[in-house]
Amino acid sequence: MNRLRTRTGTLLATAALVAPVAVLGAPAAHAAPACVNTSAPLTVEEQRLAKPVPQEILHRSGFGAKAPAFVRELCAAHTAARARRVVTESGRQLWRAAVDRAQGRGPAEEHADGRGPSAADGGQQAGLDRSDDRPLYWARLGMTRALRQWQPRFPLGERERAALLGRLERSSRGEDSVDLPAGSRVKRVIVTGFDPFTLDTDIRIGNPSGANALALDGTTLRTAAGPVRIETVIFPVRWDDFADGTVERTLFPYFTPGPRRVDMFVTVSQGRVGRFDVERWNGAWRGGFPDNDNLSRTGTIPLPVWVPGHRQQPQWTVTTLPYQRIVQAYTGPFPVYDHTEVTELPAGQSTPVTRPDGPTPGSTARAGGGGDYLSNEIAYRATRLRDAAALHVPGGHVHTPVLEFGAGNTGAITDPAFEHNRMAILSQLRAIITIAAGTLR
Repeated sequence: MNRLRTRTGTLLATAALVAPVAVLGAPAAHAAPACVNTSAPLTVEEQRLAKPVPQEILHRSGFGAKAPAFVRELCAAHTAARARRVVTESGRQLWRAAVDRAQGRGPAEEHADGRGPSAADGGQQAGLDRSDDRPLYWARLGMTRALRQWQPRFPLGERERAALLGRLERSSRGEDSVDLPAGSRVKRVIVTGFDPFTLDTDIRIGNPSGANALALDGTTLRTAAGPVRIETVIFPVRWDDFADGTVERTLFPYFTPGPRRVDMFVTVSQGRVGRFDVERWNGAWRGGFPDNDNLSRTGTIPLPVWVPGHRQQPQWTVTTLPYQRIVQAYTGPFPVYDHTEVTELPAGQSTPVTRPDGPTPGSTARAGGGGDYLSNEIAYRATRLRDAAALHVPGGHVHTPVLEFGAGNTGAITDPAFEHNRMAILSQLRAIITIAAGTLR
């Protein structure tokens, strides 16, 4: 998610709320359910659901039935307590369904919506590859949209609705289902991923870091250090969620002393074309590139006030992943780099300077190795939290290659090259994590 070096173009920042659209799953020829207020304003992300590509992805994966089922559950909720249970359980079920699909459990597609063959490729292919992360992303947005438009049978203030939306986000991203085992027989590792992003440039795209999270959640890797349990989370591509502490709130319980404290963590995002990068340095600066709601934020990365040591915020943090071991090992077809470049304001100066070998003493960050977008920010937040919690374990950020479509594909939502690319990235990323975890003692 390095906005300085990807193939994506510049987006225009707009307001977060846009014109309403019909609730997901409600046929155009029929009225929306009585409990749905279709005039409620929606976010930019939710507005994109009306486009043909998201609907095709949902249909071909079977995930098009998720939001309508959620609407029915909401409409039947008579109390706030019941609504909270519906939201939490539905979010967890969505996450589990996405993980199960990615890991080969259950059907790859469930056409419960009753629609016919796919139109995107002339009906030649009915489903999507199990490794695809996009069904989870679009199904979640269908559910947040439904929750935003829901008219309950009881009074519900904006604060209470926002709390339900937050509960749905956390449960459908795996944030509240991290299940690291206690004891010394198994090493514990958390791996994070991201939603697709730059969707106004190409709404078809996915994110290999999110696909990796689905593929690895709850799995055990066999490494040189013994068995390693992996738990994963997928984070949104939204500045304000990060400012609200979603990263720290998720990771902090596993960074503090206790029987389930992590032995390693790896934040992952999509980065540069044709290469993996282990990012050496992370900077405390937001560069303002628009997020998935087309909002821009520029300035020093804001830390939650409850984070230990937040008043002594460093300009730079550094990876503790075994980058030399990773770079030297053969993990797959893509080259892997120890990436040390940063952009800084040297001490006493106001003009940015790009340094190939890391920051100089006393400098002010303007871009880490991972740029100045949310890839750099999650790396900074996680490693800053590591240091604040006095957690002495390997941890840092890995950038994957860009997931690209095949040559000549200008409209189809998938193709053989796209699927092959994703599987090659996931296989090599698994090998990188295995090599890193193999150094644990």
